[in-house]
Amino acid sequence: MKHRLLFFAMLLPFVLHSCDRLAKYPGYKRAGHGIYFQLHTIGEDSLRAKPGDYITVKLAYLTLDDSVFFEGTRKLQVNPPAYEGAIDECFMMLSEEESATFIIKADLFFDITLQGELPSFMTTGDPMKVKVDMLDIQSAADYLKEKEAFLSWIEDFGDYEKVVLKQFIEEEKLDVDPLPSGIYYLNLRPGNGKKVAPGDTVTVDYEGRFLNGKFFDSTRKRHQPFQFVYGTEWQVIKGLEEAIGMMAEGEKSLFILPSELGFGNRGSSNNIIPPFTSLIFEVEILKVSSPGKI
Repeated sequence: MKHRLLFFAMLLPFVLHSCDRLAKYPGYKRAGHGIYFQLHTIGEDSLRAKPGDYITVKLAYLTLDDSVFFEGTRKLQVNPPAYEGAIDECFMMLSEEESATFIIKADLFFDITLQGELPSFMTTGDPMKVKVDMLDIQSAADYLKEKEAFLSWIEDFGDYEKVVLKQFIEEEKLDVDPLPSGIYYLNLRPGNGKKVAPGDTVTVDYEGRFLNGKFFDSTRKRHQPFQFVYGTEWQVIKGLEEAIGMMAEGEKSLFILPSELGFGNRGSSNNIIPPFTSLIFEVEILKVSSPGKI
């Protein structure tokens, strides 16, 4: 009897440790490689994303206490996981129309996947949440076939866009020349703070509209400034990346972006921005925080 009691006493710490691991993130299941997940919706198709597939996903990055610091819809190619617990493993757990929230290691995600700096409000070893809505999965062959057919159909649209943009600049009597990249940059209010640099956490308000004046997005109307780490992938379109990199804290400027610096010859994945469409962005830099500072 004494030996049995001794055995259970020795076993108890391991049982408690095991229970503690299961309860580490209440409501989440462990998937291996340090990934935890919570499935929100189940799709009808059992086919899951695999390396080489092109996926359209709605992404949200959150802190562990559910503070959102990035949201956006992206089309990207699934890669073989570059390390254990990579976000590609999360993508490969989902089929079309499924959504889930994953808990992954923030430092590996930013350092290896995004090849950028860890946000200033996080420290090495911190976990983070990534909410993924799997909107569409395409094989590489289907994606390339669709792209080839689409480009063939709209090959003349590029010249048309240049004519429309030229007419807009003339009608608005904008006395400004495009930068070498093609961006038109009009400063509305000078900044009085730190200039944006790679690795900085930048908080911005922006309004995006078409050349006809119609708005397609506005953080001001949503009362929700956009915060991201400057210089990392999947954050902003190429033109906004260049534009924000020319600004300083407190500055407010207007940018006109040709489509090659916006959503290109495919348009946006949510179909709001058509192919070969120039865009106007009014951007205000609310705050610039260097790594290690809040």
